[in-house]
Amino acid sequence: MRSLLVSTLILGIVSIAHAEPKAEVGKPAPDFTLKGSDGETYSLADFKGKQPVVIAWFPKAFTGGCTAECKSMRANGDALRKTGAAYFTASCDTPERNAKFAESLGLDYPILSDPMRTTARAYGVVDSERLNPRRWTFYIDKNGIIREIDTKVKTKSHGADIAQKVKELGLGS
Repeated sequence: MRSLLVSTLILGIVSIAHAEPKAEVGKPAPDFTLKGSDGETYSLADFKGKQPVVIAWFPKAFTGGCTAECKSMRANGDALRKTGAAYFTASCDTPERNAKFAESLGLDYPILSDPMRTTARAYGVVDSERLNPRRWTFYIDKNGIIREIDTKVKTKSHGADIAQKVKELGLGS
C-alpha cells in the first residue's frame, strides 16, 4: 500500500512538472519584469506596441559558451541596434553576478536576471529536471507575439544571426 501511495505521489509531481506553461510560436510571450545588469528594470509590457524584443537565454555567466555568445552580441551591437529591436540576454544568475559578467565583457546591452526562475519556467527554458536555462532565443514582435524560437544557437555567431533573423522575420525597422 505504501509503495502504491509513493508511486501515485511521484506520478502526480511529474504530471504537474510537465504541465508548466511553455512559450509557443504564434502565442503571446509571457510577460516579465526583470532586473538588468545595468541596474534598470525591464518589462515586456514596456515594449508592447513600440518595438520588437529579442531575449537570448543562456545557461550560466562566466562559462565558455555564454561568454562567446555575449561577446558575439557585443561585437554585432551596431547591426543589432539598426534592427530597431530591443535585445537582451537572460539567465538565472543573480543580478550581481550578471552585472559583474557584463562589466567583465564590456557589454553594451543588459543581461536580465531571473534567479527565482519564474520567467524562465514560463518560457520553458528551465523545468523540474533542468535548473540552468536552455540556450534558446525568443523573437517577439511589437504586439508581444512570439514569432520564432531558436533552439540551435551558435554562440560565436549569435549576434550576427540575431540581426539577420530579425530582418528575415520582418520585425525590425
